[in-house]
Amino acid sequence: MSAVQEVAAGYRASRTLPLRVEALRQWRRRRTLVMGGVLAALPFILMIAFAVGGGPGSRDGGTGRVTLIDTATASGANFAATCLFVSAGFLLVVPVALFCGDTVASEASWSSLRYLLASPVPRMRLLWSKLVVALGFSLAAMVLLPVVALAAGDTVPRLALAVAFVFVSQLVTAGLAFWLSTRTDAPLGAVGGAVGLTIVGNVLDAVTALGSWREFLPAHWQFAWADALQPQLEWGGMVKGAVVSVSYALVLFALAFRGFSRKDIVS
Repeated sequence: MSAVQEVAAGYRASRTLPLRVEALRQWRRRRTLVMGGVLAALPFILMIAFAVGGGPGSRDGGTGRVTLIDTATASGANFAATCLFVSAGFLLVVPVALFCGDTVASEASWSSLRYLLASPVPRMRLLWSKLVVALGFSLAAMVLLPVVALAAGDTVPRLALAVAFVFVSQLVTAGLAFWLSTRTDAPLGAVGGAVGLTIVGNVLDAVTALGSWREFLPAHWQFAWADALQPQLEWGGMVKGAVVSVSYALVLFALAFRGFSRKDIVS
């Protein structure tokens, strides 16, 4: 009895499911390595495409406009920015949805969630550990892409700002995936639901008839990071986009924690 009392007296909820343990568990999963490989391969795929196609050039039809794609090979920084541009709309949505949507639902699908809680790991501690690790891996995925593509350039601080904004803009997808992960035992349902709803947001943003209402959609600001690469740094779009994304994300994270704290765990 004294041994039991000693263990109970030394119990600390904050020491259960340490972040390093959860991070190591997620790192060893095959989907993490596959996603990292895909993101690391994208710059090389683009390099091959430019080599086969003869390199990007001005295709403005005489209008004098030069796009980011046209200057992709002008410098390492331009190439890194181009990789970020072609992937921000969809490819980077996938790792965010995967890491955040698969985190709780996968435990339920493996029937290990109830054993984690019986360890005992408090529900809020479990969610917090998984959310922090999932967001950490999401950020690592976004940093990996331009780092692989970047060789050198004076615009590195601007590029870092662009990456930071892309991460903030993807918090909505993270919130959707994390909330859905606490609502279902099917990881693919959470991941697919988050990706699907993100695509719906992109489609709605393309409906010009919505007018100024589109400014309340996170998708409306997803490319505001390009303002960080202008000769004169523009903050307006990035600030508005960050406010919209963080607002949605906070609501979704709150719903996830509130719902999970009251949910009956049977898996």
